[in-house]
Amino acid sequence: MDPRGIVIVGAGECGARAAFALREQAYAGPVTLIGAERHLPYERPPLSKDGMTAGTDNIRTIADTARFEAAGIVLRLASEAVSIDRAARSVELGDGTQVPYEKLLLATGARPRRLPLAEGSQHCLYLRTHDDAGKIAGRLRPGARIVIVGGGFIGLELAAASRGRGCSVIVLEALPRLLTRAVPQDISAVIADAHRTNGVDIRCGAAIGSIADIDAGVEVRLADGSVLGADLCIIGIGAVPNTELAEAAGLAVENGIRVDERLRTSDPAIFAAGDCCSFPLPIHGGRRVRLEAWRNAQEQGNLAARNMLGANAPHDTVPWFWSDQYHLTLQIAGLPDEGTHTVRRDLDDGAFLLFHLTGDGRLVAASGIGPGNSIARDIRLAEMLIAGRATPAAEKLAAANIKLKSLLAA
Repeated sequence: MDPRGIVIVGAGECGARAAFALREQAYAGPVTLIGAERHLPYERPPLSKDGMTAGTDNIRTIADTARFEAAGIVLRLASEAVSIDRAARSVELGDGTQVPYEKLLLATGARPRRLPLAEGSQHCLYLRTHDDAGKIAGRLRPGARIVIVGGGFIGLELAAASRGRGCSVIVLEALPRLLTRAVPQDISAVIADAHRTNGVDIRCGAAIGSIADIDAGVEVRLADGSVLGADLCIIGIGAVPNTELAEAAGLAVENGIRVDERLRTSDPAIFAAGDCCSFPLPIHGGRRVRLEAWRNAQEQGNLAARNMLGANAPHDTVPWFWSDQYHLTLQIAGLPDEGTHTVRRDLDDGAFLLFHLTGDGRLVAASGIGPGNSIARDIRLAEMLIAGRATPAAEKLAAANIKLKSLLAA
């Protein structure tokens, strides 16, 4: 066994999952997990939800120190990887330490996309880390005026959380509707109605002219001349993959660190997984995508571990994503934009599903929204139909009295 072992850069969901998966695959060599944050690896999805209401000291760790020690995983927290020497197979840390590897996994994640107009402001914040969540949550007091730039998932989840803390909230979205790139119009409309019902001021087609700190707050001036005063401006306009380490090492980059369907980079000793990488999806004809999703991070962490040990298995799962806002849960399986037409199935309590099909009738995605877990089972069944490349009859998809399980059996 090579004494250099396996090194993982990035101690988030993907990196931590990969470290434990190596042990589950009976790998007995050294495993080193390097993380830039000071915290133990933790779950990120709650940051924009429970993290805003459960107190800034609350953190949902993936595993405690004892479990890492029991698994023989060496944790190097508050350590930034600054370069990779591919010839020597070594990672250099910020303090000059060299960490040798036999195989290397880059799970470096992504960071918030910056808004140039907000640079230098003391009252404009972004959300990515637990420390970010603490800074935002500490300013969500009853009566606080919050402006959120960006009507995507992060912005809307923070809008819901801010309303739950008694803040007044304005959401500014540059495009004509919320979640334009993520969900169909029908679901976007339900989300917008829910926010407005809960007192959020939604402004679509809003262009920002300037942002400036004033006194103890911030002034957001729109292109139409209107001025919004706020105590805090939260910016959620997307994420950028952390590829700098890979680029400096000469690895191929294409909307993320470019990997093949087995998560191998252009260097056979280096793999990449999670938010930082772009990869081909066999279920969608080899289309190259980059997914910022909790389950994808888990799945790819597991797969990278297996493939670093020689499994040579492809990533062949169906993309899946969810968001909780107020009493509603939204779920998406597959890639809706692959479909050419949509079939709707209405359920109880206002819930509904949208099935996205190609011209030849193949089901390529399903999206849905409803209270609580009302759509969860059907989305899971739809996911299985997508994975099976099924071509169910449109009229059966639309009929709520025909169970999706029967279509799966067929």
